[in-house]
Amino acid sequence: CDWSSDVCSSDLQVSVITVEKRDVPVRYEYVAQTAGYREVEVRARVTGILLKREYREGAPVQKGQALFSIDPAPFQVALARAEADLSVAEVRLAQAKREAARLKPVREAKAISQKELDDSVSAEAVADAEVKSVRARVAEARLNLSYARVESPIAGVAGRVAVSEGALVSGPQVLLTTVTQTDPMYVVFGVPDREHLALRRDVELGRLRLPAGRQFQARVKLGDGTLYDGVGTLGFTDVRVNAQTGTTESRAEFPNKNNMLRAGEFVRIILDGALRPDAIVVPQRAVLESPKGKFVYVVSADNKAEARPVEAGEWSGDGWVINSGLKPGERVITDGVMKIGPGAPVQIAAPPAAGAPGEAAVNAPAKAPANDKGAAKK
Repeated sequence: CDWSSDVCSSDLQVSVITVEKRDVPVRYEYVAQTAGYREVEVRARVTGILLKREYREGAPVQKGQALFSIDPAPFQVALARAEADLSVAEVRLAQAKREAARLKPVREAKAISQKELDDSVSAEAVADAEVKSVRARVAEARLNLSYARVESPIAGVAGRVAVSEGALVSGPQVLLTTVTQTDPMYVVFGVPDREHLALRRDVELGRLRLPAGRQFQARVKLGDGTLYDGVGTLGFTDVRVNAQTGTTESRAEFPNKNNMLRAGEFVRIILDGALRPDAIVVPQRAVLESPKGKFVYVVSADNKAEARPVEAGEWSGDGWVINSGLKPGERVITDGVMKIGPGAPVQIAAPPAAGAPGEAAVNAPAKAPANDKGAAKK
């Protein structure tokens, strides 16, 4: 069969779709990792011997609940000593006040010198300052005694014990355990810088419409491929690009009342809510590739196959989003493309029945951009 001379024993039958513009929902999917809403390290504030663990490892704990007990005896002794010093200082202050009060009328009678009165007043001020200093030491001793009871700073799930009973805890330098708040749960992921730039460019060109306030609807795909029941919201996107990974860190927040999500597990996050207005989508099998790039076959007015270069975007279900190269109303060949060439006469077959395989898939939400994924080779 000579396609250039229009001489052929019979025209090949092909299936076509008519190009039309429509709004296409866009779905982005990235590798992600879960993280606790708050994760704190529990450390002692004083140095001492660890007497007892007050909680069960891996169990929920409440804010203010005792987790560890440090030997309080040294702090009780220090408090008693400070309280005794306070009593002495208060006695000295009372004596200095009485002395100053006794000397004031004597000085008015000029029975003593002004220096003696001044010394008495200064002694009263020094005694008062000493009382304040000792009171501060008493408050410090009481605070250290309270620190012998190590409490949970937040409500969450306590981790394993890092130090056993009887060990010497040297204050904040020693990690005792961790407490993680798991409800809600963070899901952290990175958006590649190239995709981030492409997204911004599409928004500027009007080819992509983001949800109001960029509040994507987030879903989590677990390690076994099932979808997590909860729906999250995108709450944070960093303004910086990670120099090591070349990604921009983002974070979504999910409810986790049943503790299905565990901190540190790898999942996939799905973001819905974006839309490509007036987009053109053709089935994946219709897009071919040549050394010059991607192209499709279009049926011309005289029923001949015409190779049309196109700029393909991301996938939408089982179809390609075509950014340029096609116009509404044109007929794109979807089946039989491997048996024809440019200029080949074709005969359009009857359209498939409604709901035939492949038709609904083209209308599915678009996934994250992929590089020439699934393109057939010429």
